Amino acid sequence: MIKGILSFFGAIFSWLTLALLMGAVVLGGVFWTFSRNLPSHEALAQYTPATISRIYSGEGRIIDEFAKERRLFAPIGDIPDLVKQAFISAEDKNFYKHAGYDLRGIAAAMIEAVKSRGKRVRGASTIPQQVAKNMLLGGERKIERKIGEIIIAARLVNTIGREKVLEIYLNEIFLGQNSYGVAAAAQTYFNKTLDQLKPEEVAYLAVLPKAPSDYHPVRQHDKAVTRRNYVLREMFQNGYLTKEAYETARDAPLLTVQNGDFESFKQELPPRDYFTDEIRRQLTRDFGEGEFFSGGLSIRATIDPEMQKEAAKELRTGLEKYDRRQGLWRGTGKTLPAEALVDEATWRAALADVRVARDIFLETQWHPAVVLEVTDKGARLGIEGVDTPEGGNWVPAKDMAWARKRLDNGKLGRKGKLVEVGDVVHVRAMVKDSDGSFIRWTLRQVPEIQGGFMAMDVRTGRVIAMQGGFSYQNSVFNRATQAWRQPGSNFKPFVYAAALDSGYTPATIIVDAPIEISTAQGIWRPQNSSKRFYGPTPLRTGIEQSRNIMTIRLANEIGMDVVAEYGEKFDLYDRMDRFLANALGSQETTLMRVVTGYAMIANGGERIEPTLVDRVQDRYGNTIYRHDKRDCVDCRVASLEPGVAPRIVSNRQRVIDAVTAYQIRSMMQGVVQRGTAAGKINLNVPVAGKTGTTNESKDVWFTGFTSNIVAGCYMGFDTPRPLGRGAFGGTMCAPVFNKFMQKATAKYGGGPFAVPPGGHFIKIDRYTGARLSDDASGPNVVAEYFRDGEDPIFGIAFDGGFAMGANLPLFNEVEQATTVTTSDGNTVTLGGKATFGTVQSGGLY
Repeated sequence: MIKGILSFFGAIFSWLTLALLMGAVVLGGVFWTFSRNLPSHEALAQYTPATISRIYSGEGRIIDEFAKERRLFAPIGDIPDLVKQAFISAEDKNFYKHAGYDLRGIAAAMIEAVKSRGKRVRGASTIPQQVAKNMLLGGERKIERKIGEIIIAARLVNTIGREKVLEIYLNEIFLGQNSYGVAAAAQTYFNKTLDQLKPEEVAYLAVLPKAPSDYHPVRQHDKAVTRRNYVLREMFQNGYLTKEAYETARDAPLLTVQNGDFESFKQELPPRDYFTDEIRRQLTRDFGEGEFFSGGLSIRATIDPEMQKEAAKELRTGLEKYDRRQGLWRGTGKTLPAEALVDEATWRAALADVRVARDIFLETQWHPAVVLEVTDKGARLGIEGVDTPEGGNWVPAKDMAWARKRLDNGKLGRKGKLVEVGDVVHVRAMVKDSDGSFIRWTLRQVPEIQGGFMAMDVRTGRVIAMQGGFSYQNSVFNRATQAWRQPGSNFKPFVYAAALDSGYTPATIIVDAPIEISTAQGIWRPQNSSKRFYGPTPLRTGIEQSRNIMTIRLANEIGMDVVAEYGEKFDLYDRMDRFLANALGSQETTLMRVVTGYAMIANGGERIEPTLVDRVQDRYGNTIYRHDKRDCVDCRVASLEPGVAPRIVSNRQRVIDAVTAYQIRSMMQGVVQRGTAAGKINLNVPVAGKTGTTNESKDVWFTGFTSNIVAGCYMGFDTPRPLGRGAFGGTMCAPVFNKFMQKATAKYGGGPFAVPPGGHFIKIDRYTGARLSDDASGPNVVAEYFRDGEDPIFGIAFDGGFAMGANLPLFNEVEQATTVTTSDGNTVTLGGKATFGTVQSGGLY
């Protein structure tokens, strides 16, 4: 009997052993089958997550950030233990013990699913399994994916190690509010760094991987607190918190940015503007969109925040001044329906959803507002971000008397009747200049006219300020870099530079008399702005008074090939068309290109490349771009003699001869002192510049510079049309330049323009071009700089090769040089074509 019993149990044991063996074989076969086509886990060893690219000012302050997924990468060594312990307690308390998967957890989940007949299916994924799923497999709820997840999890633990797995998990996990990873989430929910977080805060973050929206700190507050306290209890039971720390954290309220308990990190960032958006545009072109938005780049911008504010302020002031002179009310064009105005909570919520500019600061902040009532007293408003006092916020009727509204029939309405109930408008507080105290609210509107302004260091090309329009949030189109406009007379200095390099001097006489040019469109009779002609006039006066006829004659004589070559060498154009009209600035270019060209004149004729970025570093701190290529020779010397500055060697290309650059600068100083910008510029340092006004005043310009800063402004409608009477570069843009440069020179200084070697001064009469004695003085006397070794001949009148009233082609071949006979019977050759950095021999000398 005993023998039979032993045989029975022996048989059972054999069958069990066989079953286990078969089960192991089957299970092994299943795992082998599924493991063959699994993605490689080895790539995770070189894990480089998509992270935020940030733009910093020169002072190191963050001024903007760009990302598709808001993630701040934190190496595992920089993540505090408390953060690791919270997530391990919440997600995988046996993280440091299992082999990548938790068999007990899987079994418990299966038993619970069976007992509940499938109603309660909970995950049993470990942190390595979650990494495998999120990074390699995807989220399909299939048995095949689960098996693959277990296989890869085990491989990860054995190959890259637990700490690397945890690093990937804590940087990749989505935690709501567009935040990926614990570092970004800490900033999003608490505006803190990881090492500043308290136990109750890290416990809340550890709640979020399950379902961030289900544990929102405001909408699901009670549920979030309950789950947070569960995580705290797990941390206590796992030995990560003392009893005292656990109880303190458990009883603490849930304080978050979303509930208004902390300021949002976004409030510390200035609103996105034209400057940082232009950096985005340029760097996505240079590095690629993927690298820019996910490469974790650290970008050091050239911006001077103080000067950027001034640029925005002065351009806005100029644009608004023009707009209010027109007396036409347009408003925002947005309205709220009557049902949105029933109470304050309703209109505030509705107003918050209206897309209008909220980035305008001009004297005071501009606020979006909705008209709640209109009476003879004025308009009562609900103002975003402003409390409503007893009696309401009012714009008085007198504040609206400056404008009229265009009616549906095209006619203008009654003066002062501008708004109706439900209209969304902009208002700002009018304050006293003396102490900033509130006076009243005043109605404002974004001007229809637009423009651009930018300022640059003349030696390096570093852009210190750029404003591409009245408001970035109103229109992201950057008119400093993207708007192609006719520069008008702003181009003339480059024509005169070509002439000076071709052998002319500031004292050369050009005939200012009528001409006719035959074009495909008919006879073109260019005129001066004054509609007058002035006869023989020195070259200097031609640029000071912006004489069109003189410029056309000069361009025709030296040849449009040479003029166009200069337009291209100064980077105003990639290819300039060889038409005489383009000598007057009829071919379109951008403000940035014009300002860059003027910078080359200002710095003595050296090529510079404009830049908004000083340096770009990758996520590891390696410099991958640096703008300044100059060589600091003495920077490698251990010490220098007291008072001796290090030598910086520039290998930049020379665009024009240094003497030519000085002559142009001197002539452009005359524009400011007695020319078309006279009385408009008031600086305490030497300044040069040039106005520009196109036909019918469709575009107005002023570009100017001191010894170290160049700045330019243009204004016009986006769809060009006449600006009306009194619209000139000197009246509209020069004041903007002047106000900005007053602040810029107070900060950066300025001095006399450097006189290059290789020349000497001769006094001439600026009206006649005649030579004067060295001791001559008076308002008609100007000291011109001439090249050494050549004696200029005075008194030659030059007509540019035009016959009065002749039908000449717009573009015609001109001889390489013109030979004239002087009053003493000698012959002189004029107008040989220029070469860059040299002067053609045999000119007026």
